[in-house]
Amino acid sequence: MKRIGLTVRAQRAKGLLANAAFTAVAFTAVAFSAPAQATEGDAKAALAKNSMCIGCHGIPGYKASFPEVYNVPFIGGQNAKYLEAALQAYKKGDRKHPTMRGIAETLTDQDIADLAAYYAQTK
Repeated sequence: MKRIGLTVRAQRAKGLLANAAFTAVAFTAVAFSAPAQATEGDAKAALAKNSMCIGCHGIPGYKASFPEVYNVPFIGGQNAKYLEAALQAYKKGDRKHPTMRGIAETLTDQDIADLAAYYAQTK
């Protein structure tokens, strides 16, 4: 018996498989190429989140001694986008400071946006 073509069932399965593969590739391309939505910061929400920041960054001229003597910047009034970028860099490990990295790793993108909005309006 010579096989000439695929059965109807096999043709449908082949078509469904091709469609599924195309959909998976298209979805992956969109997921990795779409720009991330900007997170809007809420300064009021940061009031419940800033306790781990205020102890060092809320004191002008403060110095910390870990991992070495370090002049801690007073961040009140700093640009919100800069603060967000700095916290994201600590979170990813692009900026090196063990304490800041440990704190930043616990923050969500919304936490970071909220804290940046709060400190940008603080003088």
